[in-house]
Amino acid sequence: MRAVSCDNSASSLPYRSVPLSQEFPINVAVIGVGAFGRNHARVYRQLQDAGSVRLVGVVDPDTSRADAVAREFDCKSFGSVEQMLTTHSEVQAASVAVPTVLHLEVARSLMEAGVDVLIEKPLAATLAEADELLRVASTHKRIAQVGHLERFNPAVRATLPLINRPMFFEVHRLSVFSPRALDVDVVLDLMIHDLDVVLTFVKSEVKEIRAVGLPILSGKVDIANVRLEFASGCVANFTASRVSTERVRKLRFFQMGQYISIDYGRQDVLVFSVGGAAGNAQPSANPQIAMSKPAVAAEEPLLAEIKAFLQACATARVPWLRWKTAAEL
Repeated sequence: MRAVSCDNSASSLPYRSVPLSQEFPINVAVIGVGAFGRNHARVYRQLQDAGSVRLVGVVDPDTSRADAVAREFDCKSFGSVEQMLTTHSEVQAASVAVPTVLHLEVARSLMEAGVDVLIEKPLAATLAEADELLRVASTHKRIAQVGHLERFNPAVRATLPLINRPMFFEVHRLSVFSPRALDVDVVLDLMIHDLDVVLTFVKSEVKEIRAVGLPILSGKVDIANVRLEFASGCVANFTASRVSTERVRKLRFFQMGQYISIDYGRQDVLVFSVGGAAGNAQPSANPQIAMSKPAVAAEEPLLAEIKAFLQACATARVPWLRWKTAAEL
């Protein structure tokens, strides 16, 4: 059995035999407090103020950085996972936001010590490492959730009820160059978000993959284009770049009688329907096409993701066996 399942079945199966104490707060930590790890600490501190968690500490081999974040969020700082576990065995759950090549080493140490983990994407640098993480989670009966942040984007949630049979996707995720995350290529760094979303929207086996990528400013692929063809006949084109002059986060697709556009950054959805549309239709330049904007329930994606992780920890159930719509949350 795999530690994390992301299919769309409606059931929610127990994973570990014993849940955490139902008495809050849950004791949490953040491993790796660079730019994104610091955001995890910020959200945990926000939840601590609400009484649902206690942020025990943060871990980073750069002890000056760990100390600074610990002071900012009023918790303890540690230079290593071993130091934290030796002195604070009460930690029950942790976010792992270290470089991808260290995910297996760090998450294994935590799970072997009985700690549930939220591992930032990509889960691992190789398939073998990902399989080993799943094995460790299964052996030690731990929750291991992958940090696919766009799953919790309000625009993505609002789109889920609109899906019928999408047949063509055009996806762009472009960023200006940053020295962050250069241990993996742009597919694992950026495109992975859109691959995950499209695979869930389409719900069909991949029939063919064509891809091209080039290193530009690093030793890894910095710009890539991928074409997926599915058994359903759907085709999806993906472009990801971390050497762009602008920041773009857009997914657009066509299905019968509709064109739907998602802007991840603005967290909004536009629906263009042929022959009219129900609900909040707006005037369009073409009277045969109606435009509407589905309601989007605003929430910070990282906050929603961490809340889902903590719920999985507290109930000992596999996190997010199916995606929920905004109305179900």
